[in-house]
Amino acid sequence: MFLPMTVAEAEQLGWNQLDIILVTGDCYIDSPHMGVAVIGKWLVVHGFRVGVIAQPDIESADDITRLGAPLLFWGVTGGSVDSMVANYTALKKRRQFDDYTPGGVNEKRPDRAIMVYANLIRRYFKPSPPIVLGGMEASLRRVAHYDFWTNSVRRSLLFDAKADYILYGMAERSVVGLAERLRDNEPVDDLRGLCRIAKEPPENALHLPSYEESAEDKGTFIEMFRSFYNNNDPITARPMVQKTGDRWLVHNPPSAPLSVSEMDSVYDLDYERSVHPSYEGLGVVTALDTIRFSIATHRGCYGECNFCGITAHQGRTVQWRSQRSIVAEAEQMARRPDFHGYLTLGGAPTGNMYGFECHRKHRTGACADRHCMTPTICEELNVNHSRQTLLLEKIRAVKGVRKVFNTSGMRHDLVLADGDEGDAYLLDMINNSISGQLKIAPEHNSDYVLELMGKPHSRSTVAFANRFYHLVRKTDKRVYLTYYLIAAHPGCDDQDMEELHRFATEKLNILPEQVQVFTPLPSTWSAVMYYTETNPFTGKKIFVEKDPKKKERQKKTVTGG
Repeated sequence: MFLPMTVAEAEQLGWNQLDIILVTGDCYIDSPHMGVAVIGKWLVVHGFRVGVIAQPDIESADDITRLGAPLLFWGVTGGSVDSMVANYTALKKRRQFDDYTPGGVNEKRPDRAIMVYANLIRRYFKPSPPIVLGGMEASLRRVAHYDFWTNSVRRSLLFDAKADYILYGMAERSVVGLAERLRDNEPVDDLRGLCRIAKEPPENALHLPSYEESAEDKGTFIEMFRSFYNNNDPITARPMVQKTGDRWLVHNPPSAPLSVSEMDSVYDLDYERSVHPSYEGLGVVTALDTIRFSIATHRGCYGECNFCGITAHQGRTVQWRSQRSIVAEAEQMARRPDFHGYLTLGGAPTGNMYGFECHRKHRTGACADRHCMTPTICEELNVNHSRQTLLLEKIRAVKGVRKVFNTSGMRHDLVLADGDEGDAYLLDMINNSISGQLKIAPEHNSDYVLELMGKPHSRSTVAFANRFYHLVRKTDKRVYLTYYLIAAHPGCDDQDMEELHRFATEKLNILPEQVQVFTPLPSTWSAVMYYTETNPFTGKKIFVEKDPKKKERQKKTVTGG
């Protein structure tokens, strides 16, 4: 079943009015990899009537008024990625192509899509039911944050969009909780995973420096972000408040991670795995090629790379589905007439974090004084790839499945840390699950830059490459490593990139092609470094390349372009 996009479709379901309408900057793809589809279907299972307005025309009332007003609330998201990231490159050039738009022309998603859609709703619905913001864009912008595209510190998106609530993170728990409380006329103020605006701060909350103080002083901004970042564990977090003007942002603790059975319930829903029929004839949706036969096995990441927005959105705790649920999804895919035998495991930040986590983290929360994987992998993490190896074997045994590829990339230091099962997992991948190249992301070779990135030292890259090719030589496979690298990260200068070029050609025997220029994402430590030109962990000043031409030069230094 597709969620309805028109009144006629809603009436076919016997719905004369919708409880919730979801507005998104992506086209509507009914897939477990798309947040709107997951949240919408999850709400329907819990008894709510949900419709979708995708990529509405912002110049008229035609799209936004198509379904009328919802009884409970509007859910607004910029789409699968922050709309500014979707619309601009790291060098602030306009992107011409959009994977989530039929035909691919990037002209459907406005800049700062959440703000635009919230304004559009208020323009045509007075008074409006509550406007609730969600998705990556809202998660990364839920408190005062550095915005690369305006080179300024901006308020919480809740204020700029003039919305009622933010539901941050993956939000299955909080969105159902909000819908139930609004339906039953119960207060929502203490709902986990929710941000709201108040005239007075609640008692016993952690006070962040105000927006004005954070925007005025870079040192204060660093301390504000440190308090915010360290207070986002589901077990240990306290409510936070941040004064903005004469009002207060109230940030409730995160929702608890989903259990295995709850994850199964989310992904066992009936997804069409296609674009809505209304897009027929409008052109190919490129994103669908990637996700149509892709299975999400887990979510969350304990890697905590400083440049990545996953920590602020999905969290530091890895959650996974049962092998039963995953294999059942593979069997369902294999029965489709358009299936040609090839499945991918994708959607997770890192492909080889399935099936193991720190037991202490589940009991007492993430450690306040160290990270799970840097500077070295903590013994409490109990790294073990055996469950994933077994899972791959089970999926390959499904009738009709020829190959299973992992498209999420691999943390190579996890493989090295797994003395019991690492080699068996890697050999299994080499023999069965690599299509020519295996992606790993060392990002750099300078240990100074890697430390600022929150990545393992370069010796692990060389050690893994040696291990990989040693195992390849035991097979008849022609497979290779490909490396993702980053140029112009804070702390990185031209000399560092020259060293990276030598490292790649002499130690890794490649001329790198997968080099991206660093983008400062909101609510990441690397964005804090970029803005303040300071190492926030030592207080020392660092070099930050901010000239677009020189950023491009750093990239070309490595690629030889």
